[in-house]
Amino acid sequence: KYKTIDILIDKEGIWHMNGMPVSPTDLIHKVDIVWNLSQHPEISLILDSLSVPKIDSGSFLRGLENNKEMLQVYVKNIGVKMPKSVISPKNAREVFEKFPSPWIVKINNEIRLAKTFNELAEMIKDREDVIVEEFIEGRVSSVYSINGFRDEDIYVLPPQNFGASEKEKIVNLAKNLHKHLGAKHYLKSDFVLHPRMGLFLISIELSPDLRAESHFEKSCKSIGAEMHHVIEHIFKKALKD
Repeated sequence: KYKTIDILIDKEGIWHMNGMPVSPTDLIHKVDIVWNLSQHPEISLILDSLSVPKIDSGSFLRGLENNKEMLQVYVKNIGVKMPKSVISPKNAREVFEKFPSPWIVKINNEIRLAKTFNELAEMIKDREDVIVEEFIEGRVSSVYSINGFRDEDIYVLPPQNFGASEKEKIVNLAKNLHKHLGAKHYLKSDFVLHPRMGLFLISIELSPDLRAESHFEKSCKSIGAEMHHVIEHIFKKALKD
């Protein structure tokens, strides 16, 4: 139903369409809508200046997606808790004094679990590219919220394997988070429900996983919808806006 075209911007800032260089000003004559997956804020500004209809999260939201410290400060205003974290700790003692074990240790794209002080010290020794997070034990839930779907202001694909009261809390929190962040089209919120301390936000994502059998596809099917129904709704809404 739709013809997709990949647009590549190389390291020199030259735009390419179907492998051939193209001027950004030509996009309005070649495409109906752009889904911007770039991490560069200036791309959003260029598309704005061209008045090309687009699906775009904006530079501020992208910044929150990639910076948990910023996200933690921003969502605190609406009472959303996030696990504590330390970026590039000088030593294990700095982490230990802020929150107890176990710790999630992220080094580049590798994620490990440190259960003891000595394990943590060994993992982060002489490393600068480290993030250490508080480990929150509980049931994990990924929740998807979409603007205007099924005539609702914000429609939340309800999480599975939770009781009615727990599900209601997660859905309400996802809606509040969606509104507070000002997500224009779509938001994925990852939560963990601790048995005593309640809900914690782990992360957010601004682009859906469109692979077959993804969790997003399964969540769509749980409400009697196909993934392409949701994507087409996002297209149509973006074209109207």
